[in-house]
Order: sequence, then structure tokens, then C-alpha cells
Amino acid sequence: MAQKVLRNVTHCIFDMDGLLLDTETLYTKAAQLVLDPYGKTYTFDVKQQIMGLQTRPVAEFMIKCYDLPLTWEEYAKQQTDNARALMRDAKLMPGAERLLRHLHANKVPFALATSSGAEMVELKSTHHRELFDLFHHRVCGSSDSEVKNGKPAPDIFLVAASRFSDKPEPKNCLVFEDSPNGVEAGNSAGMQVVMVPDERLSKERCAHATQVLRSLEDFKPEQFGLPPFIN
Repeated sequence: MAQKVLRNVTHCIFDMDGLLLDTETLYTKAAQLVLDPYGKTYTFDVKQQIMGLQTRPVAEFMIKCYDLPLTWEEYAKQQTDNARALMRDAKLMPGAERLLRHLHANKVPFALATSSGAEMVELKSTHHRELFDLFHHRVCGSSDSEVKNGKPAPDIFLVAASRFSDKPEPKNCLVFEDSPNGVEAGNSAGMQVVMVPDERLSKERCAHATQVLRSLEDFKPEQFGLPPFIN
């Protein structure tokens, strides 16, 4: 397969769960706790189909997939309550802090674009408040009225781009994602996408990203016209 051409960018937009914060394992635990009373097992095959989606689509998918006798609101409340109990201890993913501080120090504008609601973002970033305050702005899909459609629709990234002070064109924004739904959303928004996927995802599920990395530690800013790290 031919090497994809990398274009220079001026702004960055980051997903959060599984990319900046190691919350995906915690979400797996939260979902499994909902399934336990019904003797069901939450598998990665199911998980990879809903990564990056907003609350209601996730709940509706899980109810249908596992034939649960719950409304989407009941499922969502149970999983959210479970998640709240776990998320305060969310740890940063490798390379996340270094990259965010580097971009901030070099005055590269960057925003957060997460399917989580604002309340959950606050909860997950409890121990990382100072770092998360470096973002120019945050778009929290599940609680933001301007985000009409969740990932894989492009809305969240287009809204994020529009809220930068200088309103860059989508082609000048670089998205960082970990999920196939997020990659599709970034592509649909007309942006390049750097993907840091779960190692269990197949190559086929990662094929639409502009660049695929094992970790944010492997990102080379200069490849996209951004200031390089100085060791």
C-alpha cells in the first residue's frame, strides 16, 4: 500500500478516552458490571464497534446485542454510575502529557473533542486538571447542543475547529483518535487523522487513518509541519 502524503497543519484536535486517558479498560469494567446479572460477557469484538460513540447509541447497541430487558436510559444510568465510581483514577496514556505540553509551549492551538459529556470529562480529569486546562476549548459531544450527530459523523470535529479563535479550515486541523468511528468522523470532516489504536484492532479497521502509531510517544510533529520535539 502506498505511503499516505502528510500535509502541514496549524491546529490539533484530540479525542480523550483511550488516547489521552486510559479509560477504556475502566469502561469495559463498567459495562461488564451491567451484564453480570444476566450472565453475559462483554467482548472486544462488541467493544470495537461502539468505541467513540455517544451515550444513547452505545446503550441501544448493547441492549440489542445482549438482548437486555432494559430501556436505553436504564442501561445508560447503570453504566454511567459504574463508570463514575471508577473514572476518578484514570491515568494518562504514554506520551500524552509530553505532546500536550510541547504544543502549548510552542503556541500550537489544540482542542478536546470527546463523545463524553462535560460532567464525565471533569470526573476523568480529576487528577490532571492543570494539564487539561491547557486546551484552547473542549467539545463534549454528549452534552453539547451544537453536536447534532455523534461519531462517526463529522459534527464534533467541525464544531471543535469552528471554536478556535482564528477558525481554521478543516484541512489545517490534525485529529488524534484511537477508534475507527473517530477516524471516520475526522476523515468526513476533511481532516487528517493520526490513530493510536488498541493493539487488538485489525489492520483493516485502522486502514483509513492518515498515520497509525503504537503510542503518542512515537508521534513526530515535524512530519505535519509542527515544531519538532527538542530532546
